[in-house]
Amino acid sequence: MASEHRTGSSEGAELGRFLRARRTRTSPQQVGLTVGPGPRRTPGLRREELATLAGISIDYYVRLERGRETRPSPAVLDGLARALRLDDQEHQHLRDLAARAARYAPGPPPAPSRSVRPHLKLLLESLRPYPAYVISRSMDVLAWNPGGLALYAGLADWPAGHRNLARYLFLHPAARDLFTDWDRQITGCVARLRAAAGTAPDAPDLTNLVGELLLKSPDFVRLWERYEVTGRKPAQKTFHHPRVGTLTLTSQPMHLDGTPGQRIGVYTAEPGTPDHDALLLLDTTASSDVHDVPGGRLPRVPS
Repeated sequence: MASEHRTGSSEGAELGRFLRARRTRTSPQQVGLTVGPGPRRTPGLRREELATLAGISIDYYVRLERGRETRPSPAVLDGLARALRLDDQEHQHLRDLAARAARYAPGPPPAPSRSVRPHLKLLLESLRPYPAYVISRSMDVLAWNPGGLALYAGLADWPAGHRNLARYLFLHPAARDLFTDWDRQITGCVARLRAAAGTAPDAPDLTNLVGELLLKSPDFVRLWERYEVTGRKPAQKTFHHPRVGTLTLTSQPMHLDGTPGQRIGVYTAEPGTPDHDALLLLDTTASSDVHDVPGGRLPRVPS
């Protein structure tokens, strides 16, 4: 029973952390409240204000935020989402946290497999010259084609088991120079990790990565405390690449059915454009290097 209590409390605490983070970032003016004269000690909404807006008692809301209430009804969750002006993705994250808090889990789940199916590796090769890779839910880079690894300048310098896109963005010295919008990139990265970790707070692949970045990156700490969970949408990215110059590519992530949360990422450019020419050059020069594969380094096979 002690184990069950600790697990339930942990899940309820994650729900409470999300509510508290969103409450402190929602101003009274955003929800149509009139603020009286004098300073307010509480950033954002007070607990009693949010409880009133959501149509629940202050005592019940306090239990939710402190992790002592773990079974809010769908109506309560919908009321909180309306009061906090959550978007659809944030609203779903709130539901996922509540569902997780209501379940009993006997212990931390095992880390998902890092293996990539052979046909997915063939798919990566078939996509050349477009850079492509497979990543895990915690953004470990599990498989790649030559351009997929070379696009992230300097990532190949790390051992295969250490390559992770979140770790790269925050800790690799080349990342700030590579991205023209590094601040936006790290904001989206943390939001995706927050969403994943919120519904699997004890998963070792996520907790180990988050723990490392909390220790090593003040920028990660700042963004992690904001508790944003809005995920990435397909968008263009501009790279200042040391090997092929500046290029703007369209990014398309896709979830892979039948895998433990793996995704494939592909970058494309219109044929005949300077960006496409740069991709051809990147693929050619990357292919002429030592052929790097997960689990070892093999000589390039002559054509």
